[in-house]
Amino acid sequence: MSSSRLLLLLLVSFMLVGHSLAKTRHFKWEVGYIHWSTDGEESVVMGINGAFPGPTIRGRAGDIIVVELTNKLHTEGVVIHWHGIRQFGTPWADGTAAISQCAINAGETFVYRFKVDKAGTYFYHGHYGMQRSAGLYGSLIVDVAQGEREPFHYDGEFNLLLSDWWHKGSHEQEVDLSSNPLRWIGEPQTLLINGRGQYNCSMAAQFSNPRLPQCKLRGGEQYAPQILRVRPNKTYRLRLASTTALASLNLAIGGHKMVVVEADGNYVQPFSVQDIDIYSGESYSILFTTDQDPSKNYWISTSVRGREPKTPQALTLLNYLPNSASKVPTLPPPIAPLWNDYNHSKSFSNKILALMGSPKPPIKNNRRIILLNTQNKIDGYTKWAINNVSLVLPTTPYLGSIRYGINNAFDTRPPPDNFPIDYDVMKQAPNSNATYGNGVYMLKMNNTIDIILQNANALGKGASEIHPWHLHGHDFWVLGYGEGKFSEKHVKKFNLKNPPLRNTVVIYPYGWTALRFVTDNPGVWAFHCHIEPHLHMGMGVILAEGVHLVKNIPREALACGLTGKMLMTNKHN
Repeated sequence: MSSSRLLLLLLVSFMLVGHSLAKTRHFKWEVGYIHWSTDGEESVVMGINGAFPGPTIRGRAGDIIVVELTNKLHTEGVVIHWHGIRQFGTPWADGTAAISQCAINAGETFVYRFKVDKAGTYFYHGHYGMQRSAGLYGSLIVDVAQGEREPFHYDGEFNLLLSDWWHKGSHEQEVDLSSNPLRWIGEPQTLLINGRGQYNCSMAAQFSNPRLPQCKLRGGEQYAPQILRVRPNKTYRLRLASTTALASLNLAIGGHKMVVVEADGNYVQPFSVQDIDIYSGESYSILFTTDQDPSKNYWISTSVRGREPKTPQALTLLNYLPNSASKVPTLPPPIAPLWNDYNHSKSFSNKILALMGSPKPPIKNNRRIILLNTQNKIDGYTKWAINNVSLVLPTTPYLGSIRYGINNAFDTRPPPDNFPIDYDVMKQAPNSNATYGNGVYMLKMNNTIDIILQNANALGKGASEIHPWHLHGHDFWVLGYGEGKFSEKHVKKFNLKNPPLRNTVVIYPYGWTALRFVTDNPGVWAFHCHIEPHLHMGMGVILAEGVHLVKNIPREALACGLTGKMLMTNKHN
């Protein structure tokens, strides 16, 4: 046998072995409302299989995930978005109502089937109405493929899913946000760690200010914190993901340094921090070493950032074994940076760089889109808008209407690529009026697209908010951040050497953020602010690329609106 033929056979054998190691992992879920005590106050939450948060999905890179989802909500639809999973070849499984699929009607079942192609820390959540605010979320962890290794070592692992919680139900919040005048939902009552928080009491009462009573926990309560139990002189991986509806957070471990090694499923150059800012939609992995006094326990805290904090810290315990978990730390919980210390936040963001050997961005773009983020009025209603257009989703999913060329399903006029050159982002707009729209940014396949997120003054004088933006179907390179109004002079400062790949990025008050991605994934993809009330109020855009290349869309994904009528007509013909 020739050497070239032998080499070919070995290569094929290796590929078949690698393929055989990948597994298909099946899950059968029912989504329904349940009574649950998230923070000591019982309320109605959206759970999966009778529990909150939803079950953790864990697989390996290359695995196929199959989730048979039955809607037991009785009076409303549901979808689930697999946050950070790019859905190559399965855009209909992205889980975005009116974009990639129809909402799953009450009593119906929909099967999500998709490949998890890349190791990392991810999560899932509802993407219909404000169901994330109702508690529809859980963790999704993808380990490296069988036989591969992470580029760092650790002895054990923990996973923390961070969220915020209101005692007012999500339906009432929706009505408040859609009212004229606006009834703002206010700050959350509680911050949750893995779905657990403590309301009107503190585990660190002796250190609390204002003074709160000591939480009286026996350990079996639904809201009792999950303790992180560790051994001295070991290195642990801590996976973090934020599915908050509103709050930007800061996390710290008392007395312990943290080394950041992963962001949004992409490896980064390791760097050390005392605390970490995490915005809604982001995920990280950090390493920490248990090198402190082993006779003590230590606080893990999350605190509100970017908004004036009216919500107490969330706390749990780093329990050095064999100490008892009831042993209270001798020092107070870590104190977060001031909520409006944006220099601290920007310093952290600028430290995030791609690990050596990571894919680099194309040098030049084919198209640049600048998205102005503004707060506006439409017929007296308070809305958020992008380039003066507030997003209202159509009744027919874009994926179906574009794929099958259905007319009148959405506004076919292209949304604007920019905003007026004389617009002053530092001041209140002289005209705050905007319009509703549901047009689509049609992108050519295999093009390089730059998007500049431009922040501006909101309706109130001297007000500009943090917005974490999440892109579906893609990772993007973060090329840079800047102050004030973006201009051509800033392009030469773009980081093309080692920009991090992310799927979520923050835009700071009165600033801009530049990102770049390649249109290599046929489908229709949402790009939006990940703050739940802001998306509900119109803060997002729709991108489409290569939709004609999408194959094998399940009928049930599109059985509503005009595509539903088309499918019914074809069925009877």
